Amino acid sequence: MRRATTTLVVLGFVCISVCVNAFVPSAWTTGHATFYGGSDASGTMGGACGYGNLYSTGYGTRTAALSTALFNDGAACGQCYKIICDYKSDPKWCVKGVSVTVTATNFCPPNYAEPNNDGGWCNPPLQHFDMAQPAWEKIAIYSGGIVPVLFQRVPCKKHGGVRFTINGRDYFELVLISNVAGAGSIQSVSIKGSNTGWASMSRNWGANWQSNSYLNGQSLSFIVTTTDGETKEFDNIVPANWQFGQTFSSPVQFT
Repeated sequence: MRRATTTLVVLGFVCISVCVNAFVPSAWTTGHATFYGGSDASGTMGGACGYGNLYSTGYGTRTAALSTALFNDGAACGQCYKIICDYKSDPKWCVKGVSVTVTATNFCPPNYAEPNNDGGWCNPPLQHFDMAQPAWEKIAIYSGGIVPVLFQRVPCKKHGGVRFTINGRDYFELVLISNVAGAGSIQSVSIKGSNTGWASMSRNWGANWQSNSYLNGQSLSFIVTTTDGETKEFDNIVPANWQFGQTFSSPVQFT
C-alpha cells in the first residue's frame, strides 16, 4: 500500500502521521450473541480491556465482550462491530432490519464444562458477542436469551481525540490508550521522555501498554500504530508535571 507522510501542528504539539487508506468494513460473518450487565449496563464496567467506567470514558452502553476466537488475547480491544440479528434464521426473537454498532471492551471466557451449543457460547472456535443488554435489545427481544447474528468489523467513530491514561509506579508506566477511532485496536506503541530516546512498549493486558523506564518529571511522547497500519506520533502530549492516574486527551484522531 502506498503511503505518504504529513506533519500536523495542533494546539502547540506536533503529530506526525503515516497515512493509509481509511479503515474499511470487513465482509459479513455469522455468529451468535447473548447479553449481560443489566438494563443500564452497569455490570459491564471495567472489563478485560481496562477501559474502566465505560460511561465516563465515552464507550457508553454499546459495548460487547468477545469470545476467545475474536478477542485475540486483548489485541481486539477497541475494535467496532456492526451487528444485525439474523431474522431469517430466528424470526421469533430477532428485531427485523435493525443494526447496532458496539465496541469491544471485555472478554467472554470459555466455559468448557458446557457444550458449545448449550451454555458454552464463548468456547473456541465460536465467534460470539456477549453484548451489553441495552445494545442487545436494539436487535433482539429480551426473552430470546441468545440469537444468531450477522456481523462485520467497521470503522470506529469517536468523539474527540485519542486519550492516554498514565498508571503504574516509578520505573513502571502502565499507559491505557483509549477512544481510538478508525481500526480501534492498537498494534504497537513506543514511548519517549523529553530526556530519553524512543523505547518500544509491550501490551500488558487489554488496552494497557507498559514501559519499564524512569520517566518521572519528563514530558511524554508516543508513537501509536493501529492494526490497519496507520501510525501517528503524539509529541509531548503528556506534560512534564504529570502524575500517575491522570488522563491526557489529544486533539488528533485516527481515521
